[in-house]
Amino acid sequence: MSCLHDHDCADHSCAAHWSLHEHIDLSRVSALNEAVIGSVKSVFKSWDRRLDTSEGLLESIDGDPELLVFIPFTSDVKIKSISIVGGSGGKSPSKMRAFINREGIDFSDAQNMQPIQEWDLTENLQGILEYQTRYSRFQGVGNLTLHFPDNFGGETTQIYYIGLKGEATQLKRDVVATIVYEVMPNPSDHKTGASTGSLSHVE
Repeated sequence: MSCLHDHDCADHSCAAHWSLHEHIDLSRVSALNEAVIGSVKSVFKSWDRRLDTSEGLLESIDGDPELLVFIPFTSDVKIKSISIVGGSGGKSPSKMRAFINREGIDFSDAQNMQPIQEWDLTENLQGILEYQTRYSRFQGVGNLTLHFPDNFGGETTQIYYIGLKGEATQLKRDVVATIVYEVMPNPSDHKTGASTGSLSHVE
């Protein structure tokens, strides 16, 4: 549960290589039930700053520990693992449920829909735990919604860091569509084999 590979992922180069941080569309990240509107953006940061609490935190409204976080990406990604660093004193989330490629989910939807995967969480105050996804289910992810229904007994739920590891599709959807269009043969642009006396063969 703590590492993607056979070697120590405390190594910064390993963590940076797999991080999806730069592929998150931070301008469109949002959360429901956050005490301070927009504070959710502060929890998405580089892996080496995951324990830096000076940049703010995501906290639920007092007396209501439930949080819902919407994470869009700039291109489709494959998600291998998720890391959550929460607050102390029972304020870390105790459960996480994931939905992919579903925009506009509210708490009612999240409670009634079947998640693609869910995890029982541990208080990860040192930022050393990663929760593995069922990787085959987390392919072609354009957006991810994380539902945190409860915590370990605190009045609020606090999250300082959400880290995602995996691989990104380097080409955005519109670019891919353009390339596909360009490589499609147009009969008006090419002479036939009969007229040129040659044959083409595609491996």
